[in-house]
Amino acid sequence: MIDLNRYMRLAKRPLALALVCGAVAVSLQGCVAMVAGGAVVGTLAATDRRTLGAQTEDKTIMIKGETRIPKVVGESGHINVTSFNRKILLTGEVPNEAAKAAAEREAAAIEGVQSVVNELAIAGASSFTSRSSDTLITGKVKASFVDEKNLSANAIKVVTERGVVYLMGRVTQNEGNLAAEIARGVSGVAKVVKVFEYITDEEYRMLSTTPDTVQTK
Repeated sequence: MIDLNRYMRLAKRPLALALVCGAVAVSLQGCVAMVAGGAVVGTLAATDRRTLGAQTEDKTIMIKGETRIPKVVGESGHINVTSFNRKILLTGEVPNEAAKAAAEREAAAIEGVQSVVNELAIAGASSFTSRSSDTLITGKVKASFVDEKNLSANAIKVVTERGVVYLMGRVTQNEGNLAAEIARGVSGVAKVVKVFEYITDEEYRMLSTTPDTVQTK
C-alpha cells in the first residue's frame, strides 16, 4: 500500500517529485503532468556524476542490449538491461545456464561496454504482479534516498527484480554503505546487491561543486 501522505509531502520538493513520479507513475497517474508543468523538467536533462559522453553511451548501450540480447535467449526469457558508466547489469529470468551465458556474451560484445554483471536467474519469467511490485519498491527506495540529507539521490540508480534491489552509481564507500542500509529498511525488499563504482573523497568533493540533478532512467 502506498503512503499517499508521504508522497504528497515529497511532492512539495521538485527533486523528490521527479524521482517518485518516474518510478511509480502507474500508481500515481497525475504525477507526470505535474513534472512536465514545472521547473523540474530542466533538471531531468542535466548531467549527473557520469560524464556527458558516458551518459550518452549508456543510453546507446541499453538500446542495443534491449534489442539484441532477448534474441539470443528466446521468448521464454525475460531480461532487463541497465547500463551505468558503461557497466551492464543483466536482471530477469532465463530458462537455463546456456541462455544465461549467451546473454552475457551478447552484452559484453556491445560496443562501449566495459564490464557485465550477470544477475539473471534460472527461472520462469516473472509475472505482471511481481514486476508491478518491483516498480513500487524502486519508487519507495528512491524516495527514501531523497529523505536522507547525507545522500545524493541522483547519484544512485535503483533496479528491482523479484524483490531484490540492485544499486548502481558512482559513490563513495560511505555513500554506498548508507544507501544499502536505507534500501534494506524499505518494505518489500528481500535483498540488496551493491553494483557501485566507488570514488574517492577527493573525487566526491570535486563532483559536489556541480548542482544535484536527476537521472531519467
